[in-house]
Amino acid sequence: MPFRTVNGLRYFIFESLEALGVRHGVFTRHGGVSPSPWESLNVGGSVGDEPERVRENLQRTFTALERFPESRYDVWQVHSNTVVCAEAPYPAPRPPQQADVVLTNRPEVTLILRYADCVPILMYDPEKKVTGLVHAGWQGTVRQASASAVQALQTRYGCQPEDLVVGIGPSIGHDHYPVGAAVVRQVRETFGDASEALLPVKNGRTCFDLWAANLWLLEQAGVRQIELSNICTACHVEDWFSHRAEKGRTGRFGALIYVD
Repeated sequence: MPFRTVNGLRYFIFESLEALGVRHGVFTRHGGVSPSPWESLNVGGSVGDEPERVRENLQRTFTALERFPESRYDVWQVHSNTVVCAEAPYPAPRPPQQADVVLTNRPEVTLILRYADCVPILMYDPEKKVTGLVHAGWQGTVRQASASAVQALQTRYGCQPEDLVVGIGPSIGHDHYPVGAAVVRQVRETFGDASEALLPVKNGRTCFDLWAANLWLLEQAGVRQIELSNICTACHVEDWFSHRAEKGRTGRFGALIYVD
């Protein structure tokens, strides 16, 4: 599998993005300073970990990608389809904006979002030199956050969907993601006839296939170059934080992307 290890930090890379010179990583939980239950590379500041440990973990992730933390742009993730376009690194004293999609064409900006079962979606347009990150749990998926990202790339930066190179990162697989009737109803409202394939039944319970759903959204939006990690966070808590598998007592791993 396409993993890299730097200074004890192990992270996943997409071969399609790597081939284009895109600096990125979806970081595992290894190589940080946080104790259990955030052991060890927790970059989430709202899960009970000490702020100084989170800052050190962030420093380490940025150093692994040969980047300064001051280049970062992040948001307050709220399971939305809201898109923010970054023109510069985020000014630290100001509270972050609420959004779940971040895009930039600025080489001085490093995008970062945080995950613990939700789907990391990394995007790059080699023609326009635009990068993007999407955070898509079930709410972001039924709100079509990934499709909103593609639309914003077109309207804001003039990108063409067929030029985009996209990676769908480690996140919870459908076998570990049973959902209730309210979620099933919203999936059917969003996906229509395609929804049955996205709602497999496992041990008598209906599950939601987030990977297939986001793949469908991206393909419907015109994206053709999509790489799937096929890594389930709940199956591999030795490597990844998983909100479901660890019953909410866990950290957040980071996905970072930038282009020189």
